[in-house]
Amino acid sequence: MQTKLSDYARSLPRADQAESILRSCVHCGFCNATCPTYQILGDELDGPRGRIYLIKSLLEGADASEKTQQHLDRCLTCRNCETTCPSGVEYHTLLDIGRQEIEQRVRRPLLQRLLRRTLRLVLPRRRLFAGLLQIGQMVRPFMPLKLRSLIPAVRANSGKRPKPQHARRMLMLEGCVQPSLSPNTNAAAARVLDRLGISVINTPTAGCCGAIEYHLNDPEAGLARARKNIDSWWPAIEAGAEAIIQTASGCGAFVKEYGQLLSGDPHYADRAKRVSNMTLDISEALQSESLDELQLRPLPKAAFHCPCTLQHAQRLGGQVEKLLIRLGMTLSFVPESHLCCGSAGTYSITEPQLARTLRDNKIRALESSRPDIILTANMGCQTHLAGGTRTPVRHWIEIIDEHMQNQGEPSEHQAHT
Repeated sequence: MQTKLSDYARSLPRADQAESILRSCVHCGFCNATCPTYQILGDELDGPRGRIYLIKSLLEGADASEKTQQHLDRCLTCRNCETTCPSGVEYHTLLDIGRQEIEQRVRRPLLQRLLRRTLRLVLPRRRLFAGLLQIGQMVRPFMPLKLRSLIPAVRANSGKRPKPQHARRMLMLEGCVQPSLSPNTNAAAARVLDRLGISVINTPTAGCCGAIEYHLNDPEAGLARARKNIDSWWPAIEAGAEAIIQTASGCGAFVKEYGQLLSGDPHYADRAKRVSNMTLDISEALQSESLDELQLRPLPKAAFHCPCTLQHAQRLGGQVEKLLIRLGMTLSFVPESHLCCGSAGTYSITEPQLARTLRDNKIRALESSRPDIILTANMGCQTHLAGGTRTPVRHWIEIIDEHMQNQGEPSEHQAHT
């Protein structure tokens, strides 16, 4: 694609990166075929190719408009287009550049500004979010159905974490909203790893990965959180921790980009790169382990929703499914499993109508084979899907944890011999 950036655009910090990405696009349109918003809206400007042209025009000197901002806002950043693209266009990076630029040039309406500021204030702060969620759960029964679906019911933590006792040790990102929305997920992961001879080291000062603020037009705040997490993990990394485990694929996708995002920071570039290289989804951590020690009881029939951040951003599509089948689970077929559920970080709040349409489509696909349970690998997807279905929606690692036999309990084979 031919480009001619304006003098103003050439002065931007990421001008060369934007120009390189624009020139890699050959305008083939394959991306539109797998874009969820293009399929729903049918507007060229609500597909990746159209959004690339909008960003190109913006950087070449065209006037910024609310319409352009709206088309960029509607993108889920699911990165399905990147999986499809034959030219390897780094669309999500270009989108970040375009969104940050238009945010400087187009003032949002007051309500939008307040909503985004509230999300940036509340969601990354674990204790503040937990307190507000508790209040919301108390008044949830009295809310209208649409509001009620946004607030999940109380979930209990079904067990304590094991104390570190093994020579092999790993770190785990606790996250910001997950400890409140699904408090058992990280504990379940720690128990599964403990059964395999791996201890999880607690690093309480590591919190939000930074993705929420970064993608809500405050990149510096997001990168500040990335630096704080690196500082929190670094002593344990130097002491020999093997990996940094992620149970939320959205966080995992962002932490794996720390190295790129902080490559220009002389104080953090090397450490950020090492952190990104050490970061593993929990499924990656388990794939190379011998899983016989888990000694699982029979597992339910399940439908697995592979989050976009797992299959498109981290390119780990099929990873969890293979692991679950290896463990003896029966998985039902899910039509159009490559499409987004509509959660997409805060998208379900900032673009509720599109998010509900995508969620309803995804639930129909997931429930088409009548599974006993729906499993996923990301907190946002889990909460979003659970708000629209009566079929239980859980993180897959919790089901593995719940079906582990107690140490010393005879296996099914031993009980019959």
